[in-house]
Amino acid sequence: MAETTKPDCKSEILSKFKLFAGFKEEELATLLSLSDCQKFAPGERIVTQDETGLCMYVILSGSVSVHTKAGDRKVDLAVLQAGDFFGELSLVDDGPRSANVDAVEETNVLRITRMVVGVLAGVQPAAAIHLLAAIGRSLVNRLRAGNQKYLDLILLGHKESAPSAS
Repeated sequence: MAETTKPDCKSEILSKFKLFAGFKEEELATLLSLSDCQKFAPGERIVTQDETGLCMYVILSGSVSVHTKAGDRKVDLAVLQAGDFFGELSLVDDGPRSANVDAVEETNVLRITRMVVGVLAGVQPAAAIHLLAAIGRSLVNRLRAGNQKYLDLILLGHKESAPSAS
């Protein structure tokens, strides 16, 4: 079970991450005061596929493995490092988690709930806007990359099925 701690949850760490680039020092302090920091041991599950998501996580230190199951097979999707985040869709959607996330090594994360974002919007509206805009930009980049992979697969399929010119 994750240990809730405050060490390693410092605004100096967050200020280095792209997600918090537009934040002022007092906005970071407010976010930290509203959020929880958690520590996970190597191999410990952080997010379970198909469960309802209640929060997003920002990796402060360590790394995580993102993977899913396809039938009986484990499919590795990504390894995320400090500064990366996951679970952000739960801030706007009550849908199930799309993958499992496990700590690869000792990993410290900042846990941000939908309620935290709501409170942040009330007390530091600019910070909430910066956070949501940064998440939105990241989602757009992921969507574009996914679309490109999809198009590449379609084009590859068409090249393989096209008759050869002899």
